[in-house]
Amino acid sequence: MDVFGWLAATDYSVAREVLQRGIAALYLIAFISAVNQFPALLGEHGLLPVPRFLRLAYARRQPTLFRWRYSDRLLRAVAWTGAALSALVVAGIPQFAPSWALLLVFLVVWGLYLSIVNVGQTFYSFGWESLLLEAGFTVGFLGSHDTAAPITIILLLRWLVFRLEFGAGMIKMRGDRSWRDLTALYYHHETQPMPNPLSRTAHLLPKWWHRVEVLGNHFAQLVVPWFLFAPQPVASCAAAIVILTQLWLVATGNFAWLNVITIVLAFSAVSDTVLSTVFGALPVGTVGDIGAGSVPAWFAVVALAASILLIVLSWRPLANLFSRHQLMNASFNRWHLVNAYGAFGSVTKERYEIIVEGTIEDAGSSAAVWREYEFKGKPGDARRLPPQVAPYHLRLDWLMWFLALGSRDTRWFEVFLLRLLEADAPTLRLIRRAPFGRDKPTAVRARTFLYRYSTRAEKRETGMRWIRVEVGTLVAPVALPERHERPQ
Repeated sequence: MDVFGWLAATDYSVAREVLQRGIAALYLIAFISAVNQFPALLGEHGLLPVPRFLRLAYARRQPTLFRWRYSDRLLRAVAWTGAALSALVVAGIPQFAPSWALLLVFLVVWGLYLSIVNVGQTFYSFGWESLLLEAGFTVGFLGSHDTAAPITIILLLRWLVFRLEFGAGMIKMRGDRSWRDLTALYYHHETQPMPNPLSRTAHLLPKWWHRVEVLGNHFAQLVVPWFLFAPQPVASCAAAIVILTQLWLVATGNFAWLNVITIVLAFSAVSDTVLSTVFGALPVGTVGDIGAGSVPAWFAVVALAASILLIVLSWRPLANLFSRHQLMNASFNRWHLVNAYGAFGSVTKERYEIIVEGTIEDAGSSAAVWREYEFKGKPGDARRLPPQVAPYHLRLDWLMWFLALGSRDTRWFEVFLLRLLEADAPTLRLIRRAPFGRDKPTAVRARTFLYRYSTRAEKRETGMRWIRVEVGTLVAPVALPERHERPQ
């Protein structure tokens, strides 16, 4: 008699492949992002150096490999190891090993990225960092091809999607009135943190369409998530709606890997039978004979233990969903497991951008020519078409958006200006173009502009995608101390 026969989710072979390979692919991107950006942002000579952060008692309590020692070399070793293991899962190699080996790979990847996130400070304070960590920990317990996927893990992944979507829907309804009066999308496409090539096109759609977008959002986030737990094919239909709405967000914005990981996780509700019925090319119930038809006893015990842990940790996130003081993107433990999620509880009605400029002339002269530093993703040049960068995460560009909103933590920006004055090579690699190449400017400054999308007529007449107006000075001209000027 198979005691654990009820645990085998034999109708989710394709879902498991999508979940494990998809999450691993996002880990690969996250680790490569760390290699490219972490040393300049948070390294030994970064904008917020980790060695300094680790002197704090709070930092020393965080689970991280860097608790005892940090170096840029060690960071790169951690990131490249995580990237290599993630790439193996994407290729499907560990899936042919015993389930304990695949689980170990996912736990190592999770632990390595946890080590990075827990020292990442404001540059790693985004909800999708916790989301990636929770997802990576959980999908490891789906097992490899020597077992069927445990149904408890499948359901816990749906619970993750539920918290992600329903939490975002509730924070919107409790937050900005524009979500309740259906006007939020009048502004969002224009004021979102990182517009993409189609954001302006989406913004210029009729207002009736934007109201339909908001209604669709409420339906997808407040109603549909409940049906993820319904019998098939209803659960698969609910997942399809989540996937379609997330694809619209992918098409109109750059939200790092938030939308892509939601799409991947939604596959936890898509059965092989439904896929076979819809596409007609997959053998019903087997889908290419991926995986076993039962769960071995030892792995069943491991999966059930993990399930019980995640269920116990779910109490506070569950209470948070229905709290009048709902938290958005909050972790209730140091391990970033079973978190609270949400996005855009308030919608910015106007777009402000910080434009950083430098000069190689006397900054005090009226004849000084100031030239812009161009960032990779955020709006600057009014003629430039915003790039598509997601699911890659441009951390500096995102922090510049928060800075324009009036973020109180400006320590990193003060050091950033200093690094520009020094023409620091790692810092310059974080941006698209430095106006003076590797030469040092005599001074830099930061001005605030109000941005709006040009109308179709303005675009035809001027070629401008943005219309911008200066509204003030954030940082007056500053120079290096050796130039006999004090930073402001």
